[in-house]
Amino acid sequence: MTRRTLIAGDILVILLFALLALPVHYIPLSLGAVLREAGSLGISWFLLAPFLSTYRRPGWKSMLLNWGLAVPLGVWLRFMWTNQTLFTTAFFTFLAVNLALTLLLFLTWRLVFFAVQRRMA
Repeated sequence: MTRRTLIAGDILVILLFALLALPVHYIPLSLGAVLREAGSLGISWFLLAPFLSTYRRPGWKSMLLNWGLAVPLGVWLRFMWTNQTLFTTAFFTFLAVNLALTLLLFLTWRLVFFAVQRRMA
């Protein structure tokens, strides 16, 4: 499996995360809504990835480092774009839920990716 496969899987994880968020926030399903929900995480994830070697040296360390920085940055961006007050109980609750769900999704995807990669080697 290639680096492109890893990147494509990460994009799908971010889109799945957005799809899971829509009904929780009572947002009707549409392409625009999915992209809007995925935007802040996607931007932060792929903005940081080159600096953290997320795809140059794919592994648990680089993925966890990217996740640990990109998710809080994505939440911050989302709150800024939607003119919500930062560093409130709502902000930290939203951050905690985002951290937990994205960690579960990214770990699951990476487990599958590395298992298949190992079998192909």
